[in-house]
Amino acid sequence: MHPRYHAPFAQLSDTLQHALLPILERPDFVGMLLADDVTTLCTQCDLTPETLAYALLPLAAACAIAPISHFQVGAVAQGESGNLYFGANMEFTAVPLQQTLHAEQSAIAHAWLRQERGLTSITVNYTPCGHCRQFMNELNRANTLHIHLPGREPAQLHHYLPDAFGPQDLNITTLLMDPVNHGRTLLDADLLAQTALDAANRSHAPYSNALSGVALETERGTVYTGRYAENAAFNPSLPPLQVALNLMNLAGEDIHSVRRAALVEPRNTTISQWVMLQIILAEAGCTDVQQHFID
Repeated sequence: MHPRYHAPFAQLSDTLQHALLPILERPDFVGMLLADDVTTLCTQCDLTPETLAYALLPLAAACAIAPISHFQVGAVAQGESGNLYFGANMEFTAVPLQQTLHAEQSAIAHAWLRQERGLTSITVNYTPCGHCRQFMNELNRANTLHIHLPGREPAQLHHYLPDAFGPQDLNITTLLMDPVNHGRTLLDADLLAQTALDAANRSHAPYSNALSGVALETERGTVYTGRYAENAAFNPSLPPLQVALNLMNLAGEDIHSVRRAALVEPRNTTISQWVMLQIILAEAGCTDVQQHFID
């Protein structure tokens, strides 16, 4: 079990500890529970998926990286598959606060990168801020998404975001988490760049068309990818680097162990991920960064 889980794990009921321990001790545990695991835990511990998600919130919050706020937020997203996905806030020093990854964004991006096609609910240990409510409104299941908060009755997203502005107001029909492949190609690119290209081809950028993807190779040789997730309100858009670092963090790897990175984005674009990506990765100790262009 990753050391960050020790303290919150000790606070769980004995029954849940006994049932959950074999899952947390798997070498390939990456901060998600497969549907079969969820069913088994619910049966053994007399829980529903919703009450299980509440119980898991302290474990998700333990994944937070918060050097600025020192405030840990955890989220658990439930996919249509029945899988549960951890999420936690992630903050970055030396760059503007707008680069922060919120816990709800983290859980959504986690599910998206694990090939989940839609979410039924998101459970959070604190009320979602307006930024996150707007981000969730980009989802393909926004109209039916339920928000679960401790001590409150579950409510749909639009209870928290009434009279919302979203992709439908801009005539966008392909929504976040819809399967896409933009079909762009790269010539004479190595495997890391080709992996970043695949991420760019699956990114959600209907407002700027600035498709972008990132691939990070760690000291262990593991590769993590990130896709750009754009938002109708622009500011809640999620850069591909944060998506990749989020996946890496939830899998239990130190984000300072990135050895090299590749970014793929359009050559002629109204926006670029390049400058901020270099700054954040340099702060994490990585300066071996490639930039590749698609037309």
